[in-house]
Amino acid sequence: MSLAEKMAVRRGRPAPPPHELYDEVAEAAADLVIRRYSTSFGLASRLLAPPVRTHVRNVYALVRVADEIVDAPRPDGDVAGRDALLTELHTEVGRALATGHSANLVVHAFARTARTCGIDTELIDPFFASMRMDLEWVEHDEASFAAYVHGSAEVIGLMCLRAFLLEVPDAQAQYQRLRHGAMRLGAAFQKINFLRDLAADHDHLGRSYFPGLDVDHFDAATRDRLLDDIDADLAVAAGAIVHLPASSRRAVRAAHALFGELAARLRRTPPASIRTRRVRVPSPRKAQLVALVLARGAA
Repeated sequence: MSLAEKMAVRRGRPAPPPHELYDEVAEAAADLVIRRYSTSFGLASRLLAPPVRTHVRNVYALVRVADEIVDAPRPDGDVAGRDALLTELHTEVGRALATGHSANLVVHAFARTARTCGIDTELIDPFFASMRMDLEWVEHDEASFAAYVHGSAEVIGLMCLRAFLLEVPDAQAQYQRLRHGAMRLGAAFQKINFLRDLAADHDHLGRSYFPGLDVDHFDAATRDRLLDDIDADLAVAAGAIVHLPASSRRAVRAAHALFGELAARLRRTPPASIRTRRVRVPSPRKAQLVALVLARGAA
């Protein structure tokens, strides 16, 4: 008898079937990944109602694992090794989608969500293609940048939208109505992170995401041009958020507010400072922004 079974018996409840216990452990593993890697996302995700919260965490946990393969290589690793790991992860996700099971706990959790919410290879394959671009590309042109943002951010917004609309009667019609806003929100989040990670991406990873950007001559005009584009994305996304179900609206609005605050702080930050340090929102300000969203209720 396992420890979990013994604990269940002691509490006077029947032990869960082994496969259900495995599902729970997988989802707990995904939750741990999110809590350890992203405080802002963890804060906003707590405003999601179950089971949407679990599905969104499962999506982001897989995204985080793939990110770590390409962005945090082992000291003794190389590009070929990371490429092999990414290929293995992609293959395992496909296998889990087909069978409903994986020995990789995070993949198992993601597959449960994907099978439940209707997330398929149309969204999954572009994501892995973008992750692979981080192994191959140093600088982007307009075409490769658009492809990268689509796979690394826009499709994540669409995966989350599938989860948000899971229990909506006209889910497919709503998905088509809101998909553009979801994509623009994902793009805004990604571009903000590109800007605030300008130094780390260029100096430590040797990457330049924004097409034509000369990091060594980054100036206020360039900063403002990039932020104007981000603000336009956020504005379009705001128009879609009001149509989300109550189970997800507050959480998405909180995430939008947190990234909007980051954009505002980046606009007030001298280019030389953006070039050398990561702009953050202090924890008290994060809490204040979330409180303001809660005060608005589900409207």
